[in-house]
Formats: sequence, structure tokens, C-alpha cells
Amino acid sequence: MRQSRRAIAGALLAATALSGCLKDVRDGDAVSRFLNVLPGAEGPRVPPATDRQAAVSPVILDLSARQSVLEPGTPYAEVAAGVLAADARVAEAELQVAQLRAEAASRNWLPTLSPRVSLTSLGDLVADLVLNQVLFDNGRKKAERDLAKADVELAAVALSESSNSRVHEGLSLYLQAEEGRAASRLYAQALDEMARFEWVMQERVRGGVSDLSDLSVVRQKLANLRARHAAAEEKTVRAVAELEAMASVPLGDLRGLGDLRQVTQVEPPEVLRVMVERDRQLAKARIARAQHLPGLSLGGSARGGADSVTLTGSSDTPLGFGTGAALRAAEAGKLTADRKVTEARDLARRAIEADAREQAALARQAEEAALLTRQAKENLDLFRLQYESGTRQVMDVVGVYETFLRALEKELDLKYRAARARLDAAKRLGVLADGARI
Repeated sequence: MRQSRRAIAGALLAATALSGCLKDVRDGDAVSRFLNVLPGAEGPRVPPATDRQAAVSPVILDLSARQSVLEPGTPYAEVAAGVLAADARVAEAELQVAQLRAEAASRNWLPTLSPRVSLTSLGDLVADLVLNQVLFDNGRKKAERDLAKADVELAAVALSESSNSRVHEGLSLYLQAEEGRAASRLYAQALDEMARFEWVMQERVRGGVSDLSDLSVVRQKLANLRARHAAAEEKTVRAVAELEAMASVPLGDLRGLGDLRQVTQVEPPEVLRVMVERDRQLAKARIARAQHLPGLSLGGSARGGADSVTLTGSSDTPLGFGTGAALRAAEAGKLTADRKVTEARDLARRAIEADAREQAALARQAEEAALLTRQAKENLDLFRLQYESGTRQVMDVVGVYETFLRALEKELDLKYRAARARLDAAKRLGVLADGARI
């Protein structure tokens, strides 16, 4: 009995080696990763480190090599570090699960051992162990490994997208807080100016020089400024509260904007996602094709003194009148997947070009707004001098001051719109967070 079991084990070991050798016979149909085990071979070849890295995953290497465009030591970098430290990292957990599944799939070419329990016609319960080794499966096992690898890459892309989105959200809140603070300072100055105009109008009304309606107009403008000042402060408080809630460290004391380094031309994460989904679809197509084609496996069982070794040829899916169409559909899926990658790259290029045009337009508009602000300030100074000389009324100065205030508001709005546009462009390329750190 021991000799028969040894014979079964020897046959299955030989079958395992044979399944590895089949890779040299037909590439893509192997179920083993044995290489160079034929007699006379020089032994296993160990590729260089760069080749091993490329064989692991070019997508993951690309993601891990990306550097953040946030300048170290700036408020942007501190906000990014704070929000990433408090991340729940659900995407990281999903990546670890995918890696474990890929590790399990990497051993799918090894023999499988399973118990078998049956009830004989005499009512006896018979149990034995069944050992099975796939010799030839039309590339299904290799496609399953490729599918598991693609799942790891997809989870890595999701992790990169999640980290960049979180940094972008934190920086967007920080920009809202900074914009609210700047607007609050602007309206505070405007309130001081309008309060002086109100005092002048009160004195003129008391002296009978001006009408009470002019004083009412100035007071209405003053009330409007108070409301805008309060709204700016509320915007700041809300943004800071949200930012503090999503960060692990206090960030309410940070002030100022950060600079962004030059964005390198890399594949956007959305394009990498489509590429990985293409690889998954191709692996599934190969699995579907292998299921319709016959394979070969060697099995052995031991039950008392009746040991047996069997060589079996079968297919997972029975042949039918629609088998040919199913195989053609699997092949057609490859072309569809390639076209999706081409379409994603085209859309990404258009979006990147639109981002660049938007930033250029905002820079031009900011220059124009700064010029209009200087002109409005010159007009305001001129009207003040004319008022002091008695050639202008107070309401004339109030109207020119409102024009100057609108110019300041426009300049402030364009400044922060440009900052948000730069962050949006960096997020699209997935370079807001260091790949090595996430």
C-alpha cells in the first residue's frame, strides 16, 4: 500500500513538473511557473532587479514613483499631511485583500488535495483523499493569476485616487477658509470707509446741507456690507471646522497659500484605471475561452488497498451550437477593451488641455483685474481730492468707492479661482500625494 501511494505521489510530482514544461511548448497555456527545469538546463534564471520590478506591476511602479507637486514646508504640505494622517484608509485595506487573493492565485498551478466521502450500495461509508494536478488547461490558470494581479493594480489605482481626492478636499477647504478670511478683511476695511461716509452724511443732514434720503442710502449700503462681512466670517468658520474634523492635527492657525511645483506629464489615474480594467477583461476573456476547450489533468486517490491514478481530459463548459459564437465574443472583447483605453486617453488629453487653457485665462483675467483695481483706486483718490476741494458731493465719492470695492472683490475671486484650478489640474494627474507614502 505504501508503494502504491509513493507511486501516486511520484506520478503527480512528475505531472507537476510536466505542467511547468508545457509553458515552453505553448506560451500562454501553462499552469506552472517552473522555468528551465529540463535536463541540461543552466538552472533558474534570476532577472535583474529592474526586470523583476517591471514584472511585478508597471502600474504600481508608476503610482509609487509619483512625487507630490506640493512644496514642502508650505501650508499646502501641512494640510496634506494632516488630512492623510487621519484617513481611514479603506482603499488600503482593499488593496491588502487583493494582494492576499493574488498570493493565493499565484499557487493555483500546484496540485490540489480534497477529501471524498461516498456511501456504497451496501450502506458502508467510504472516505478517501483525492489528489489532482492540472497538466494542460489552455491557459486558464495563468489567466486567473493575471486576473488576480489586475485586481491588485485596480486596488492600487483606487488607493491613489482616494488619497489624492482626500488631499484635494482638504486643500479646497483650506482655500475656502483663506478666501473667507481675505474677504472678511476686505469688508472690514469697507465697513470703516462706509462708516466715515455715514458720519459725514449725518453731519450734513444735521446742518441741513444734505437730504435724509442720501443718509438712508448710505446706511443701506453699510448694512449690506455688514451682511457680506458676516457671510465671509461664517464661510471661514465652516471651512475651518470641516478641515479640523478631517485632519489629525490642528490646522486652524495656518495662513497663506502654497506653491505648486511644475506638474510632470504622467498618465492620469483614470487612464490607468481603464488600462487595468482592460487587462482584467482580457484575463476574463482568456478564462472564458479556456472553459470551452478541453483540458488534461492527472488525479490519484487512495482507499484501503485500492489506489488509482487517472488521466482525465474534459472541458468546464460542454460544447454546443453557440460555442463558436462564444469564442468569437471573447476575442471581440479584446478589441473593445483596447478602444476604451484609446478613448480614455483622448478624453484625458482634452481635459488636461482644458485645464491649461483655464489657468492661462485666469492668469490673464487676474492681470486685467489688477489693472482695473489700480484705475479704480486712482479715480477714488481723484474724487476724494475733488470732494475736499468742494467740487464733488459725498454720494459721488460713495459711488466711486463702490466701484473700487467691486474691483477688489473681482481680483480676490480670480486669485482663489486660479488656486483652485491649479489644484484641480494636479488632482487630475494624481500628483497631490506622494506615491511612495501612500
